[in-house]
Amino acid sequence: MYQRLSAVLFPVAALLLVGSAYWGYQEHQEKNSILIKAENQYQRAFHDLTYHVDQLHEELGNTLAVNSTSQAYHRKGLINVWRITNEAQNEINQLPLTLLPFTRTEEFLSKIANFSYKTAIRDLTKEPLTKKEYDTLLTLYKSSEDIANNLQGMQTKVLQENLRWMDVEIALASSGEQEENTLVDGFRTVDKKVSEYPELDWGPSVTKMYEKRSLKLMQGEAKSPEEIRQSAAHFLGIKDPSVIQVEENGQGTEYQTYSAVISDPSSDRQIKMDFTKNGGRMIWYLNPRNVDNPAVDVETAEQAASSFLRTHGYPNMQAITFDRTDNAIVLTFAAQQDEVLIYPEKLTVKVALDNGDIIGLQAADFVYEHHERSLPKPALDSTEARKALNPSLRLQGERLALIENDMGEETLCYEFTGRINGGSYRIYINADSGQEEKIERFEAME
Repeated sequence: MYQRLSAVLFPVAALLLVGSAYWGYQEHQEKNSILIKAENQYQRAFHDLTYHVDQLHEELGNTLAVNSTSQAYHRKGLINVWRITNEAQNEINQLPLTLLPFTRTEEFLSKIANFSYKTAIRDLTKEPLTKKEYDTLLTLYKSSEDIANNLQGMQTKVLQENLRWMDVEIALASSGEQEENTLVDGFRTVDKKVSEYPELDWGPSVTKMYEKRSLKLMQGEAKSPEEIRQSAAHFLGIKDPSVIQVEENGQGTEYQTYSAVISDPSSDRQIKMDFTKNGGRMIWYLNPRNVDNPAVDVETAEQAASSFLRTHGYPNMQAITFDRTDNAIVLTFAAQQDEVLIYPEKLTVKVALDNGDIIGLQAADFVYEHHERSLPKPALDSTEARKALNPSLRLQGERLALIENDMGEETLCYEFTGRINGGSYRIYINADSGQEEKIERFEAME
């Protein structure tokens, strides 16, 4: 009996053993295949990065080598610098460096890209490169050579010692901070050198991109948690402020805020608000309740949002666009000053479409950017500005608006709205030069 049983079970067991071995082999092969593909991608990105940083150094040298009156070549060279730097940034993003402090180098490349782009897009025949910009380019030329030499040294080691990027991932993920790895140490060295470079004059438009929001717009007396609790209670119409929990955020930093939270006893949801510490201005509000089927149209929702803003200290706001989402509508408003729309001072209001309640407010841009501006007078009238429009545009409206252009500068424009090619567009024409500053498609408020 046992012989017959073993005669049956032995082939089955052998088959299972062979099957499991084959399955294990297949799993091993698939794992190796994935690792090889990842390694190849990392190697390609690293060698491309080394190549593009070397190209960046060369292109900066070419741009500096031509005559100071060669505006056309300056534009071409700066555009190439912008393109090459973007390629280098993309390759950095493909490397396993998320756990490695390489931020200084990434920011340095980002500033080079923005500096070259913003310089290239201006009219260099009217505004040629300044002495400061030449000096900046010369410093970038020398710095890029230093970075290129360091990366080439790392590249040589990679090729000579057959270094693997998968080992970098292991080294970065290791809990031992002293884990040694040639590539990791190399990138740390590059980033340390970049951090020691002297601060450059990138010009106002680039510098503004990396500045924190101005504290001058957050002036006001520092509020206590109790004062914020009272403000939150007043906003919500609650008689007993003690039910509101207040917590300070960012203590010890420049931008300190308070978070106020109240739990709804009838459900698990929490109503949340954020206030600036200086001045106690609300910058965020969320009432995440379930919204039933829509019973309110866009016009009624806009009226409810406008009334809400007036009641809570946001006067002279104009609805400019909207977006539907989950039985609610999010309306974007911009401030008005002397009948000019001030786009930097914008905020959004979320309205529930079942009954028109306000269930959300995002007012950070308005709070941080709001101040009285000395608005210039337009050099052109709207008739002259209209000449820049496509003749096929079916014009529906026009007004003056203050926007931020590609240089990050506040610019007075004529805002023309109309329809063309089946879509609604806003076209911003510079009120001084008559040139297009910005074009954007939007969903009309209907």
